[in-house]
Amino acid sequence: MDAPVVDSHQHFWDPARADYPWMTDDVAELRRRFGPEDLEPLLRECGVAGTVVVQARQSLLETRELLALAEETPFLLGVVGWVDLIGDVTAQLAELPGPLVGARHLVHDEPDPGWLLRDDVQRGIAALGAAGLVFDLLVRTRELPAAIETVRRHSETGFVLDHVAKRPPEDAEWAKRVAELAELPNVACKLSGLFTESRPQDTVAQALEWFGADRCMFGSDWPVSLLAVDYTETLAVVGHNDDVRGLTAIRTYGLELP
Repeated sequence: MDAPVVDSHQHFWDPARADYPWMTDDVAELRRRFGPEDLEPLLRECGVAGTVVVQARQSLLETRELLALAEETPFLLGVVGWVDLIGDVTAQLAELPGPLVGARHLVHDEPDPGWLLRDDVQRGIAALGAAGLVFDLLVRTRELPAAIETVRRHSETGFVLDHVAKRPPEDAEWAKRVAELAELPNVACKLSGLFTESRPQDTVAQALEWFGADRCMFGSDWPVSLLAVDYTETLAVVGHNDDVRGLTAIRTYGLELP
């Protein structure tokens, strides 16, 4: 029997109900509602057993909405939401029922490249780890040094590098830093968001070399991926390894398939 395929990174949103500051004119085609009814046929076509839905705006309200959606949508196996890391993370988590498996912050949008190393942010990340949740690292090359130090400081917490840190055209520093991050055993890597950055197939090969298949996982980044390719291509580029296609995501996020 084939191992299950899991999409570890997809989004839902409705710009008519909420503001998404990153949704500029450059991505105008994404300015419409994307919901489970849009994604489910694609998952069925590609044989994907389930997904992890990831926050798209920095709002506890959105996190609650995604958790509620997961409760009524069979293919939603987990939610990577947003919590206020500089607030009382433990109190926030106590009010977030449902399949919350991790949290994420738009770190690469912070003016300070060392934002992750703020004392209050570090306390928030420690609280996430104590609750058994994963922290998704949404960073570019500029923020990788702070990400590396953060992962080192929290050796008992699980981390996931989103989109292989968004490979830039000039990639020497990116490659050096991602390879350094991969040396730390408590971080996995999402092969996601590849087609909107540089050289997706090469990035997959390098990530597999650095992290190994047992720490790499498929993520479509749907519907952002629609800017470049269809859903089928996001899955095809990662190859046929069972760990990459599903088992790493299941282990890393503690997912339970129906």
